[in-house]
Amino acid sequence: MVTVAIIPARGGSKGVPRKNIRPLADKPLIAHSILDAQEAQWVDHVYVSTDNEEIAAISATYGANIIPRPPELANDTASSESALIHSLQHLENQGIIPELIVFLQCTSPIRTGLEIDQAIAKLKQEQADSLLSVSPSHRFLWEEVDGVAQSINYDYRHRPRRQDMNPQYVENGSIYIFKPWILKETGNRLGGKISLFVMSEMAALEIDSVDDFEMIDFLMSHSN
Repeated sequence: MVTVAIIPARGGSKGVPRKNIRPLADKPLIAHSILDAQEAQWVDHVYVSTDNEEIAAISATYGANIIPRPPELANDTASSESALIHSLQHLENQGIIPELIVFLQCTSPIRTGLEIDQAIAKLKQEQADSLLSVSPSHRFLWEEVDGVAQSINYDYRHRPRRQDMNPQYVENGSIYIFKPWILKETGNRLGGKISLFVMSEMAALEIDSVDDFEMIDFLMSHSN
């Protein structure tokens, strides 16, 4: 019984061309997730699922195993879950039966191997079936329904102090952990008893645009 990290990284990227291999803090973006997984003491194997030969070659240079992803699972409409299901089938065909899957997204690179270990420990301690990493949020949220604006997580007529609000969290996309049966039975990365692993507010920064990339590159290049 092993714990396997899976990092999906397809070649097509419209928002940030060649995103997964673009340099971020002196390393290709995908390298950060690979190295984080390798740093984690409780991760036994690291796999990159990709349809792109260049991504595969760079990932292998950093020590990741490669799962060739079919083109139909790497287009703009393909979900991360489809890549995860394919990866799990690939592993099982090789006789690898994971106890846990750690799913890391390249676009949320602000994490450490220690945090991955802490997240695994929390899932096991709480006897959870799946886990997602979150960051604290102190935002006052609004929505507009049929042209009418309304507050969501507070009553604007009785505005609370932020410190008096119940803790709320935003899904930061950095770490997901799940037992394989969750993915097989639900087709989802989350299910069963779900645990939350709280990270810093900075961990909520994600790369969806060139501006995001440049900002995170600056932060990671000038901090420890």
